[in-house]
Amino acid sequence: MPEHPLSGHLAIVTGALGRLGPVWVDALRGAGAEVVGIDVQAGEGVERADVTDRARLEEVLARVGTPQVLVNNAGIDQPPDPDGAGAASDEEFLRVLDVNTRGTFVASQVFGSAMRDAGGGSIVNIGSLYASISPIPELYDHIPGFVKPAAYGASKAGVVQLTRWLARHLAPVRVNALSPGGVRGGQDDEFLRKYCARVPLGRMAEPEDLTGPLLFLASDASRYVTGHELRADGGFLA
Repeated sequence: MPEHPLSGHLAIVTGALGRLGPVWVDALRGAGAEVVGIDVQAGEGVERADVTDRARLEEVLARVGTPQVLVNNAGIDQPPDPDGAGAASDEEFLRVLDVNTRGTFVASQVFGSAMRDAGGGSIVNIGSLYASISPIPELYDHIPGFVKPAAYGASKAGVVQLTRWLARHLAPVRVNALSPGGVRGGQDDEFLRKYCARVPLGRMAEPEDLTGPLLFLASDASRYVTGHELRADGGFLA
Protein backbone atom coordinates (compact mmCIF):
# COMPACT_ATOMS: atom_id res chain seq x y z
CA MET A 1 0.00 0.00 0.00
CA PRO A 2 1.36 3.49 -0.82
CA GLU A 3 2.42 5.66 2.09
CA HIS A 4 -0.50 8.06 1.50
CA PRO A 5 -3.12 5.92 -0.27
CA LEU A 6 -5.90 8.49 0.22
CA SER A 7 -4.01 11.58 -0.90
CA GLY A 8 -6.40 14.03 -2.56
CA HIS A 9 -9.48 12.23 -1.22
CA LEU A 10 -12.27 13.76 0.82
CA ALA A 11 -13.45 11.49 3.63
CA ILE A 12 -16.48 11.94 5.86
CA VAL A 13 -16.68 10.27 9.28
CA THR A 14 -19.97 10.25 11.17
CA GLY A 15 -19.86 10.08 14.95
CA ALA A 16 -16.46 11.76 14.69
CA LEU A 17 -16.33 12.71 18.37
CA GLY A 18 -17.34 9.31 19.74
CA ARG A 19 -15.07 6.68 21.21
CA LEU A 20 -13.67 5.37 17.92
CA GLY A 21 -14.42 8.40 15.77
CA PRO A 22 -11.05 10.06 16.45
CA VAL A 23 -9.30 6.77 15.60
CA TRP A 24 -10.87 6.75 12.12
CA VAL A 25 -10.28 10.48 11.61
CA ASP A 26 -6.60 10.27 12.54
CA ALA A 27 -6.04 7.18 10.38
CA LEU A 28 -7.64 8.77 7.32
CA ARG A 29 -5.72 12.01 7.78
CA GLY A 30 -2.51 10.05 8.20
CA ALA A 31 -3.25 8.35 4.87
CA GLY A 32 -3.49 11.75 3.18
CA ALA A 33 -7.23 12.37 3.14
CA GLU A 34 -9.00 15.60 3.94
CA VAL A 35 -11.47 14.60 6.66
CA VAL A 36 -14.77 16.17 7.60
CA GLY A 37 -16.38 14.90 10.79
CA ILE A 38 -20.10 14.82 11.51
CA ASP A 39 -21.41 14.63 15.06
CA VAL A 40 -24.33 15.79 17.19
CA GLN A 41 -21.77 17.56 19.38
CA ALA A 42 -19.89 20.67 18.39
CA GLY A 43 -16.17 20.37 17.75
CA GLU A 44 -13.35 21.81 15.70
CA GLY A 45 -13.57 20.67 12.09
CA VAL A 46 -16.87 18.93 12.78
CA GLU A 47 -20.17 19.56 11.05
CA ARG A 48 -22.97 19.43 13.60
CA ALA A 49 -25.67 17.07 12.34
CA ASP A 50 -27.73 14.07 13.37
CA VAL A 51 -27.36 11.12 10.99
CA THR A 52 -31.11 10.52 11.16
CA ASP A 53 -31.77 14.04 9.79
CA ARG A 54 -31.68 13.67 6.01
CA ALA A 55 -32.19 17.37 5.28
CA ARG A 56 -29.29 18.33 7.53
CA LEU A 57 -26.98 15.77 5.89
CA GLU A 58 -27.95 17.10 2.47
CA GLU A 59 -26.89 20.56 3.67
CA VAL A 60 -23.52 19.15 4.71
CA LEU A 61 -23.11 17.47 1.32
CA ALA A 62 -23.89 20.72 -0.48
CA ARG A 63 -21.34 22.57 1.63
CA VAL A 64 -18.38 20.15 1.67
CA GLY A 65 -18.85 18.33 -1.63
CA THR A 66 -18.96 14.67 -2.63
CA PRO A 67 -16.58 12.46 -0.65
CA GLN A 68 -14.57 9.56 -1.96
CA VAL A 69 -14.75 7.83 1.44
CA LEU A 70 -17.61 7.62 3.94
CA VAL A 71 -17.17 5.99 7.34
CA ASN A 72 -20.53 5.34 8.98
CA ASN A 73 -19.42 5.30 12.59
CA ALA A 74 -22.21 7.14 14.42
CA GLY A 75 -23.86 4.91 17.00
CA ILE A 76 -25.36 4.77 20.45
CA ASP A 77 -25.99 2.05 23.04
CA GLN A 78 -28.41 1.55 25.88
CA PRO A 79 -27.07 1.62 29.42
CA PRO A 80 -26.68 -1.80 31.07
CA ASP A 81 -29.89 -3.19 32.53
CA PRO A 82 -29.71 -3.05 36.35
CA ASP A 83 -32.72 -5.36 36.69
CA GLY A 84 -30.98 -8.26 35.01
CA ALA A 85 -33.71 -8.93 32.45
CA GLY A 86 -32.22 -7.28 29.37
CA ALA A 87 -35.39 -5.28 28.97
CA ALA A 88 -35.72 -1.74 27.74
CA SER A 89 -38.51 0.63 26.94
CA ASP A 90 -39.76 0.65 23.39
CA GLU A 91 -38.45 4.18 23.05
CA GLU A 92 -34.91 3.22 24.12
CA PHE A 93 -34.85 0.18 21.85
CA LEU A 94 -36.13 2.06 18.83
CA ARG A 95 -33.75 4.97 19.40
CA VAL A 96 -30.74 2.63 19.17
CA LEU A 97 -32.03 1.12 15.92
CA ASP A 98 -32.90 4.56 14.59
CA VAL A 99 -29.41 5.98 15.05
CA ASN A 100 -27.31 2.89 14.38
CA THR A 101 -29.20 1.24 11.53
CA ARG A 102 -31.41 3.87 9.96
CA GLY A 103 -28.73 6.52 10.46
CA THR A 104 -26.29 4.37 8.48
CA PHE A 105 -28.89 3.98 5.75
CA VAL A 106 -29.72 7.69 5.57
CA ALA A 107 -26.07 8.78 5.48
CA SER A 108 -25.35 6.17 2.81
CA GLN A 109 -28.27 7.39 0.73
CA VAL A 110 -27.24 11.03 0.96
CA PHE A 111 -23.48 10.72 0.49
CA GLY A 112 -23.38 7.34 -1.22
CA SER A 113 -25.77 8.39 -3.97
CA ALA A 114 -23.55 11.37 -4.73
CA MET A 115 -20.51 9.08 -4.73
CA ARG A 116 -22.25 6.68 -7.12
CA ASP A 117 -23.15 9.53 -9.47
CA ALA A 118 -19.52 10.70 -9.35
CA GLY A 119 -18.31 7.26 -10.39
CA GLY A 120 -17.26 5.44 -7.23
CA GLY A 121 -15.70 5.53 -3.82
CA SER A 122 -15.72 3.49 -0.63
CA ILE A 123 -18.19 3.30 2.23
CA VAL A 124 -17.10 1.60 5.45
CA ASN A 125 -19.90 0.81 7.89
CA ILE A 126 -18.74 0.20 11.45
CA GLY A 127 -20.32 -2.99 12.72
CA SER A 128 -19.52 -4.96 15.86
CA LEU A 129 -18.59 -8.37 17.18
CA TYR A 130 -22.11 -8.36 18.61
CA ALA A 131 -23.55 -8.30 15.10
CA SER A 132 -22.56 -11.98 14.92
CA ILE A 133 -22.78 -13.26 18.48
CA SER A 134 -24.92 -12.48 21.48
CA PRO A 135 -23.11 -10.93 24.44
CA ILE A 136 -21.92 -13.81 26.63
CA PRO A 137 -23.52 -13.52 30.09
CA GLU A 138 -20.53 -15.11 31.81
CA LEU A 139 -18.36 -12.17 30.80
CA TYR A 140 -20.52 -9.89 32.90
CA ASP A 141 -21.78 -12.14 35.72
CA HIS A 142 -19.31 -10.70 38.23
CA ILE A 143 -21.25 -7.42 37.98
CA PRO A 144 -24.42 -7.83 40.09
CA GLY A 145 -27.58 -7.62 38.00
CA PHE A 146 -25.76 -6.67 34.80
CA VAL A 147 -27.28 -7.73 31.49
CA LYS A 148 -26.02 -6.32 28.19
CA PRO A 149 -29.14 -5.03 26.39
CA ALA A 150 -30.29 -6.49 23.08
CA ALA A 151 -30.74 -3.40 20.93
CA TYR A 152 -27.09 -2.67 20.13
CA GLY A 153 -26.34 -6.10 18.71
CA ALA A 154 -29.60 -6.14 16.79
CA SER A 155 -28.83 -2.74 15.31
CA LYS A 156 -25.33 -3.76 14.25
CA ALA A 157 -26.57 -7.00 12.69
CA GLY A 158 -28.86 -4.76 10.68
CA VAL A 159 -25.87 -2.64 9.64
CA VAL A 160 -24.04 -5.73 8.34
CA GLN A 161 -27.04 -6.87 6.29
CA LEU A 162 -27.60 -3.31 5.09
CA THR A 163 -23.97 -3.30 3.92
CA ARG A 164 -24.73 -6.15 1.53
CA TRP A 165 -27.84 -4.42 0.21
CA LEU A 166 -26.01 -1.13 -0.33
CA ALA A 167 -23.14 -2.91 -2.08
CA ARG A 168 -25.57 -4.02 -4.78
CA HIS A 169 -27.53 -0.80 -5.08
CA LEU A 170 -24.76 1.80 -4.85
CA ALA A 171 -22.24 0.13 -7.17
CA PRO A 172 -19.70 1.10 -8.41
CA VAL A 173 -19.29 2.50 -4.89
CA ARG A 174 -17.82 -0.24 -2.72
CA VAL A 175 -19.64 -0.84 0.57
CA ASN A 176 -18.10 -2.96 3.31
CA ALA A 177 -18.43 -3.39 7.06
CA LEU A 178 -15.63 -3.32 9.62
CA SER A 179 -16.66 -5.13 12.80
CA PRO A 180 -14.27 -4.67 15.71
CA GLY A 181 -14.13 -7.02 18.64
CA GLY A 182 -13.77 -5.63 22.14
CA VAL A 183 -11.53 -2.57 22.29
CA ARG A 184 -9.57 -1.98 25.50
CA GLY A 185 -10.62 1.11 27.38
CA GLY A 186 -11.36 1.17 31.09
CA GLN A 187 -12.85 -2.31 31.56
CA ASP A 188 -12.49 -3.87 34.99
CA ASP A 189 -9.79 -6.49 35.59
CA GLU A 190 -12.19 -9.43 35.93
CA PHE A 191 -13.89 -8.65 32.63
CA LEU A 192 -10.49 -8.32 30.95
CA ARG A 193 -9.38 -11.68 32.34
CA LYS A 194 -12.49 -13.49 31.13
CA TYR A 195 -12.69 -11.77 27.76
CA CYS A 196 -9.03 -12.24 26.89
CA ALA A 197 -9.20 -15.93 27.83
CA ARG A 198 -11.68 -16.40 24.96
CA VAL A 199 -9.55 -14.62 22.36
CA PRO A 200 -6.92 -16.70 20.51
CA LEU A 201 -4.62 -13.66 20.38
CA GLY A 202 -5.04 -13.31 24.15
CA ARG A 203 -5.95 -9.65 24.39
CA MET A 204 -8.50 -6.99 23.54
CA ALA A 205 -7.98 -4.75 20.53
CA GLU A 206 -5.99 -1.56 20.83
CA PRO A 207 -7.28 1.34 18.72
CA GLU A 208 -4.26 1.12 16.41
CA ASP A 209 -5.18 -2.50 15.60
CA LEU A 210 -8.20 -1.17 13.73
CA THR A 211 -6.56 1.43 11.50
CA GLY A 212 -5.02 -1.06 9.06
CA PRO A 213 -8.36 -2.78 8.37
CA LEU A 214 -10.04 0.61 7.95
CA LEU A 215 -7.46 1.87 5.46
CA PHE A 216 -7.59 -1.41 3.54
CA LEU A 217 -11.34 -1.03 3.05
CA ALA A 218 -11.22 2.71 2.40
CA SER A 219 -8.44 2.59 -0.20
CA ASP A 220 -7.85 0.96 -3.56
CA ALA A 221 -6.09 -1.88 -1.75
CA SER A 222 -9.58 -3.41 -1.58
CA ARG A 223 -10.76 -2.27 -5.01
CA TYR A 224 -12.41 -5.65 -5.76
CA VAL A 225 -13.93 -6.11 -2.31
CA THR A 226 -17.54 -5.11 -1.69
CA GLY A 227 -20.45 -6.42 0.37
CA HIS A 228 -17.97 -7.90 2.85
CA GLU A 229 -17.80 -7.86 6.64
CA LEU A 230 -14.22 -7.69 7.88
CA ARG A 231 -14.02 -8.78 11.52
CA ALA A 232 -11.10 -7.48 13.54
CA ASP A 233 -11.78 -9.56 16.64
CA GLY A 234 -8.51 -11.30 17.46
CA GLY A 235 -10.09 -14.62 16.51
CA PHE A 236 -12.97 -14.40 19.03
CA LEU A 237 -15.36 -16.01 16.53
CA ALA A 238 -12.83 -18.51 15.17
